[in-house]
Amino acid sequence: MVAPETVLFATAAVTAVAGGAVAWLAYRGAVRNDSDTMRFLAVGVASLTVLPFLVNYGVAPLTGLSDAATLLGVLSANVVGLVSILYSLDGV
Repeated sequence: MVAPETVLFATAAVTAVAGGAVAWLAYRGAVRNDSDTMRFLAVGVASLTVLPFLVNYGVAPLTGLSDAATLLGVLSANVVGLVSILYSLDGV
């Protein structure tokens, strides 16, 4: 049987890779069309998918962050991502 931690890591890694690919495509579209909207979309997608993975599996173990600090980092990345996507869609 596969350990739950392994499944969690694999799922998070696949999410980060897929999100990184989507963010890269949005960034390429932003550069090609000189579009701030697409640039904010790229930042939002990366902040929702890649940054939480990096905080949880990169920064936290390397710096010894507490669980609360790690959660704060992940949630902060989520807020940045959602606000960026909202701005890209609404142009507030």
